[in-house]
Amino acid sequence: MPSSTEEQWPWKQPVCPVTRGAFIVIEGLDRAGKTTQVKRLCDKLYLLGLNVKTLRFPDRASPIGLMINNYLQNLTHMDDHAIHLLFSANRWERANWIKENINAGYTIVCDRYHLSGVAYSVGKNNPSLTKEWALASDIGLPCPDAIIFLDISPEDASVRAEFGTEKYEKKEFQQQIRKIFLHLLDSISNDTLVRIIDAGQPVLTVESQIFATISDTVDSIISGLFKKQIKMVLPLREKNDIIQ
Repeated sequence: MPSSTEEQWPWKQPVCPVTRGAFIVIEGLDRAGKTTQVKRLCDKLYLLGLNVKTLRFPDRASPIGLMINNYLQNLTHMDDHAIHLLFSANRWERANWIKENINAGYTIVCDRYHLSGVAYSVGKNNPSLTKEWALASDIGLPCPDAIIFLDISPEDASVRAEFGTEKYEKKEFQQQIRKIFLHLLDSISNDTLVRIIDAGQPVLTVESQIFATISDTVDSIISGLFKKQIKMVLPLREKNDIIQ
């Protein structure tokens, strides 16, 4: 039975042979508009001739994802380290799927990925849950070709629909997460394309800025010239400043 992604954007023969698809991650605070922009980007890429699939973390459909969902809905309590490792395991569950689909020519647009895992765990200010420890369980995952961070103030996010329904949706915590995200984005070790976009702008403006960010990548895929190798998530570059 076809997945919802396949129903929305069924496979079509590319105009030119493709070396592989791209792995694009949309990150941001809660209620930053990630889901909306993932859908809009996929629609645009598909119209341009790319085959696309979406992915969202946490993937709440798997057994591990169901445990995470119960935690986020405040139905259960877990140790900070244990829940972090579950989030990481949830990503590893889809690692082969990501690589197989990228190599098959699909461009994957993902709603949250490993940086969310690091930021939300480090933001708990647990002394033994450092950014190095938090990232360690994700080293070796498929590395995104592009990470786009939708930046919004926690104050603006808090007035959007449904803010506050899950565990992490508190303004003070979101402010801490934003600081950590900005630090992490500046510490990416690979040659990943990183862009920060003001998510407080009109939806269409955000959409156009996202596409402008990846337009060269799209051109490379369409022309069959996109780099073949899928890189892995690596440790962060060393920085002088420390996340507090």
